[in-house]
Formats: sequence, C-alpha cells, structure tokens
Amino acid sequence: MAERNVLGGELEVCGTDPMTGWHRDGCCSTGPEDLGSHTICAVVTAEFLEHQRSIGNDLQTPMPAYRFPGLVPGDRWCVTARNWLRAFHDGAAAPVVLAATNVKVLDLVPLDALRRHAVDVPGDLSGLDLA
Repeated sequence: MAERNVLGGELEVCGTDPMTGWHRDGCCSTGPEDLGSHTICAVVTAEFLEHQRSIGNDLQTPMPAYRFPGLVPGDRWCVTARNWLRAFHDGAAAPVVLAATNVKVLDLVPLDALRRHAVDVPGDLSGLDLA
C-alpha cells in the first residue's frame, strides 16, 4: 500500500532535482530504518539553512558518500521532523508541501504547525479567482 500524506491522500513526490528522500526516490517515504524521520517536504530558505547549520545540521555542504548534493534556497528536500519542529519553535521554519509530507510526521509535529507554513498549489486551479 502506498504511503499517505498529511492531507489523507497518496504521498506525492517532493523533489527530484536534487533527488531527495531517505531512499533517494524523490519522496518523503519512511520506515523503521529512518531514525531521523525524514518526512517533511520542505522548500528550504536561506534562513532555514542557516538555522540548521547553527544547530549542527549542515544542509549546504555536499556529502557525496551519502548521495547528498548540498542544498540552496528553493530546493525541495525531505527534512527531519525534529529539526523542522526545532526551526518552527525558533521562528525559522521552512515552507512545507503538505501533499508530499508523510502522515508519519504527525507523530511529532502538529498538523496546525505544518498548515501555517503550507505552500501547496492545488492541481486544479479552475475554482480559484486568479484575477
């Protein structure tokens, strides 16, 4: 069975350039071996990246041994629930793509916190007034 997102639907792809996910499959899928819970699809910002570096989680320096390219602002990346929540409490949370964020994150992060930082765009824009 496919993993679910925090909205109740099928987990969508978070990002493929760079290729993200615990399994480097583009999705924030998880499992028992993912001790960090890489379940939040974040659009990283300069502020978030600096916050992560300040807490000892350098997301900018490439680490080829882990197939990690290093991130720049605007990249979509599956970040750990604990570190995103810490950034949230410190006022530096990255925007979140709810449709690509794994429902398992709700074990640690309240849905309301994620919704406050949501950047999802509906697939069907016909009902929106874009004028």
